[in-house]
Amino acid sequence: MNEPITLMVADDHLLFRDGIRTLLIGHDDLLLVAEAETGGQAIALAEEHQPNVILMDIQMPDLSGIEATRRIVQTSPHIAVLMVTMFDDDQSVFSAMRAGARGYVLKGVKHDELLRAIHAVAHGEAIFSPDIARRMMDFFSRVGTGDSAHLFPELTERERYILSLIAQGKDNDDISAELDLSLKTVRNHVSNILNKLQVTDRSQAILKARQAGMGEELG
Repeated sequence: MNEPITLMVADDHLLFRDGIRTLLIGHDDLLLVAEAETGGQAIALAEEHQPNVILMDIQMPDLSGIEATRRIVQTSPHIAVLMVTMFDDDQSVFSAMRAGARGYVLKGVKHDELLRAIHAVAHGEAIFSPDIARRMMDFFSRVGTGDSAHLFPELTERERYILSLIAQGKDNDDISAELDLSLKTVRNHVSNILNKLQVTDRSQAILKARQAGMGEELG
């Protein structure tokens, strides 16, 4: 007889954890071994129990599920993290994937779909809720066309080009030399880009640009 898939649930809502326990009744191939209420607990319990799959919420006390996922996967890459959350925005989805999550489903998913997702990530597959999958396909379709104007319509053509240089890791001096612009002009462009993208610093702008396919040549 095959060993059951061991599970851990990390969610600060007792009602959700209760729901998972109820869902697993009668499924002898799935075994709940631990429950965490915070991101910090998730990291500690993952290290202790080494579950096959973790059902991880994004918003938790003390540490986000995304950061907890990143730390867990760094030390235990064999653990499959399945995000189960209410957040369906692009930032959350791509941040979770970059952190090492193998799947992303929304709370409210049908029970049989959640069970299928658990089995899928446990066997090395990547899986997404249908709505998330459609959005990702649409996103990568836009990236594939190279239509950066569609991705960042708030930016001017010059600003989009400078953003692409920023995403490649170039600093203001590099951009100034490449575009034959004064440093003051480059700084003004960068400031405008940050304001229009509604980000607070250069690193957040780079993350947005990379998620849109800019700077991919540097991996």
